[in-house]
Amino acid sequence: MESGLIEILTRNGYLKSEPIIRAFNEITRADFVPSEFEEQAGADIALPIGFGQTISQPSTVAIMFELLDPKSGQRILDIGSGSGWTSALLAHITGGSGKVVAVEILPELHAMTQCNVEKFNFVRSGLVKCILGDGNEGYEPLQPYDRILVSASADEVPEAFKKQLKIGGKIVIPIHNHLVYLEKRGENDFYKEAFPGFAFVPLIQKSF
Repeated sequence: MESGLIEILTRNGYLKSEPIIRAFNEITRADFVPSEFEEQAGADIALPIGFGQTISQPSTVAIMFELLDPKSGQRILDIGSGSGWTSALLAHITGGSGKVVAVEILPELHAMTQCNVEKFNFVRSGLVKCILGDGNEGYEPLQPYDRILVSASADEVPEAFKKQLKIGGKIVIPIHNHLVYLEKRGENDFYKEAFPGFAFVPLIQKSF
């Protein structure tokens, strides 16, 4: 069922690069949705994963991944990992010499990320590190990152992301109803593009 959707996404130009297409084929979305939604996993729609959160629709994830342009061997920060689908896709692309740091603020979803990603042996192998924490702060211990992917909407790009990104690195983050692409060209030099027409759940912040 999902292979049909992947063919449509490829034909319609959402999926373009071979490593991303391979990841979409190998990392089945049905493994990352609650059992009652497994039959809908192959549809191009967002699905609830509990706790007021959703797993993004595949066409949106495809657009984000093509903008992000993840490569083999890279260190990638995945903010708002949710049920773990994007983390597993990124781990498949980065391969054995890469590292994906999956940050999730909700304990239940952090546990879900860990459980689902481990279906592909990505935690035990060290490819994915699951962190329970405030995504707005990034994850300093494993910086700098080649890529940062954010799957929840923020009001602005957190300064922590800009600091923790390598020069030459890329960020893809929803800001309100825009998808924003940021490329770090110098210590304080960022190239920015914004693409309107997207909807995401808000990025949750730590409450004190």
